[in-house]
Amino acid sequence: MSARDEILARLRTALADNPPPVQVPRGYRRVDDRSDVIETLVDRLEDYRAVVHRGIDALPRLLSEVDRLAVPTDVPAAWLAGYAGELHRDAPPLSPAALDDLDAVLTGCAVVVADTGTIILDAGPAQGRRALTLVPDRHICVVRTDQVVGLLPEALTRLDPRAPLTWISGPSATSDIELNRVEGVHGPRRLEVVLIGPDDEVVPVSPDDEVVPVSPDDEVVPVGPAGGSGA
Repeated sequence: MSARDEILARLRTALADNPPPVQVPRGYRRVDDRSDVIETLVDRLEDYRAVVHRGIDALPRLLSEVDRLAVPTDVPAAWLAGYAGELHRDAPPLSPAALDDLDAVLTGCAVVVADTGTIILDAGPAQGRRALTLVPDRHICVVRTDQVVGLLPEALTRLDPRAPLTWISGPSATSDIELNRVEGVHGPRRLEVVLIGPDDEVVPVSPDDEVVPVSPDDEVVPVGPAGGSGA
């Protein structure tokens, strides 16, 4: 008998008498009524040694420091305005070696928990697949203020448990060996969060379109596949 068969046999034996479901007490808070959730989030992020920027206007300055940038296929065009470096869209999927060779990745997120300073990605819009945010050494994450909730139970109501979730609480770090903190072991060494308002312009780029980086003084616009216009 394999270990798997042995474990399943024990479970069947334990459940043979059809015990009633155990009632789990759920007296914890499910909604945070504080008015300062954004400031709480900033405090937690900075405590984790993440860097917080406010306003979409911070993006051009941040991206001007990045020579080679990875992005999901549906990154909003407004986030790339004025970017003149090498843009690497994850289509077809970039190899781990290619991702490791890039300077940073730019994504959005699904929801953020202020109480724990946790950013959650679910492979939804402007997020891409998990490897995209785990391999590059620097992660620039755009967070809309309407994506911020106070408590974890609130965040769970916005998530699909079947989705591939990535939970990020600050830059990747571990103190497993002699309690010495080492950053960048399990993910990006640097985490930068750009907080924007829900009304900031976020125009999605079609996966069939190509984003053409131009000079910093020009606007980045999506264009269609070769031989056609994106209009």
